[in-house]
Amino acid sequence: MHRHLAISLALALGIAVPVLSQDSASKDKSLDVRSSVGDLHVGKDADAKKVGLPLYPGARLKSSGENQDQANLSIATESFGMKLVVANYLSDDAPGKLLDFYRDKLKKYGKVLECRSAKLEDVSGHDDDKDSNKSKELKCDENSGPVTELKVGTEDNQHIVAVEPGEGSKGSKFALIYLHTRGQQGDI
Repeated sequence: MHRHLAISLALALGIAVPVLSQDSASKDKSLDVRSSVGDLHVGKDADAKKVGLPLYPGARLKSSGENQDQANLSIATESFGMKLVVANYLSDDAPGKLLDFYRDKLKKYGKVLECRSAKLEDVSGHDDDKDSNKSKELKCDENSGPVTELKVGTEDNQHIVAVEPGEGSKGSKFALIYLHTRGQQGDI
């Protein structure tokens, strides 16, 4: 299934990115294709609400160029589906304040992991060793940089908040991410 997903994503992005690049007059660049094979949405219409999280007070969308730091992609076919929403923001507050805010907000989705420098910390207080979904549990990836990630959910359905110090250690840069994939069953 993952091979089909990768091929479909590459094809979709190969078609959609040139189409989006050609329409430079439109601020809300997006491509929607509906067909008997499946549906595709590619756009830069990503924000905290579409990720399923509140926006940190006073945060502002990061924009380098024309919102190149925002992405909203969904593919739905009979055999699989995927939704990816990425929104990047800036804040004048220190990373610790953002992490405290989002740690609390992510709890509604389940067990919260805090990942930094390949270290795993369970900040939710849950003991899920008896979970039958062990193979789909989120884990911390190798990370040697200044980014701290809060993750919640499973490999198939996850919310991620990635926070790092801003330029010159002023404020913070952060990304809100939602990723949901499915096989033949379910909705995206």
